Amino acid sequence: MQGCLGVLNAGSSSIKFAIYGAGDDLPLRLRGQIEAIGVAPKLKVSDAAGRTLAEQGWKANELDHAAATLQILRTCQELLGGARVTAIGHRVVHGGTRFAAPLRVEPGVVDALGALVSLAPLHQPHNLAPIRVIADAAPHIAQVACFDTAFYFSQPWVAQAFAIPRAFSEAGVRRYGFHGLSYEFVSSRLRAVAPELAGGRVVIAHLGNGASLCAVLDGRSVASTMGFTAADGLMMGTRCGAIDPGVLLYLMDEQGMDARAIEDLIYHRSGLLGVSGISSDMRTLRASVDASAAEAIALFVNRIVREIGSMAAALGGVDALVFTAGIGENDPMTRASVMTGCAWLGLEPDAARNEAGAGRISAERSRVSAWVIPTDEERMIAQHTFDTLHAFETGAGE
Repeated sequence: MQGCLGVLNAGSSSIKFAIYGAGDDLPLRLRGQIEAIGVAPKLKVSDAAGRTLAEQGWKANELDHAAATLQILRTCQELLGGARVTAIGHRVVHGGTRFAAPLRVEPGVVDALGALVSLAPLHQPHNLAPIRVIADAAPHIAQVACFDTAFYFSQPWVAQAFAIPRAFSEAGVRRYGFHGLSYEFVSSRLRAVAPELAGGRVVIAHLGNGASLCAVLDGRSVASTMGFTAADGLMMGTRCGAIDPGVLLYLMDEQGMDARAIEDLIYHRSGLLGVSGISSDMRTLRASVDASAAEAIALFVNRIVREIGSMAAALGGVDALVFTAGIGENDPMTRASVMTGCAWLGLEPDAARNEAGAGRISAERSRVSAWVIPTDEERMIAQHTFDTLHAFETGAGE
């Protein structure tokens, strides 16, 4: 593959991006994001060493997702000098039951992915917007879609099915799972940092504003806390996680809430924010002396520990627990509380290692080891994009 390879990870109010040099090692050239789209858009770009290369801001109405995508392309081309971006990989949250692996975006693919918007209404439209913009403005750039749901196709049927009439299951109502690109990357890194565990029973805890657990056996997913949507499972920054469906019926019947009001509640007004009434940010809650902040953190940890038990059951035991993502990588207090709650598994934390927050954080004598492995979804997308296009160019992907 010639030229540089880009990655776009579009969210509801931001677009993260990275540029890699082509080649087997995919050297990072640039990384950045445009955040606060629709409010006060701001661009920041850094080099591989973290040095700021460019910054720019706009007024609220000056930059939407389409304009932001084009601005990212222009800025990166300027910073790359003579090098050209010839391919871009995208994170696409939902691949439905059809898309089980990354694929080159050809005519008809975007329409097929657009038909899945109802399965991920808060994510899919934003994932697809940059693909459409680039296809129109720069059709010479090859594009690859990489799916968060693809990692879970290895799960057995019983891990995917709901106990509902089969007609609904056949229509696509099933457990999908998300954060798959993160789990895939962390699993690959585990093979490098602890190869003796790569074929074992591992629970990975992706703990950030979005949070989930994944049970991995020999590098393949066997269970996940997330299900039909990214609102299921663990308590999150603003999402409630698993909730009795009877509560939703009660809110409809007794509180007069319609579908959109319930959607807003479970996605945007619950979780750490809803319980604390203060913030969805763990750092803010840690700094607060308010009892509701401590209660929100305690509930967050409680849900994680309980669901680790569920993942352990799916695996038939646990050899290692891995923490990743914003909270998992940067909050030793949450890690310590979770590990203490998992003492029944034979997990013994090492306080000094946990405070340092890198590599192994459990005691050498611990029957179950614990680790901190930073995730890098953009690099995982870059690798998939490179491999997919290489296979396409050589005919192996036909």
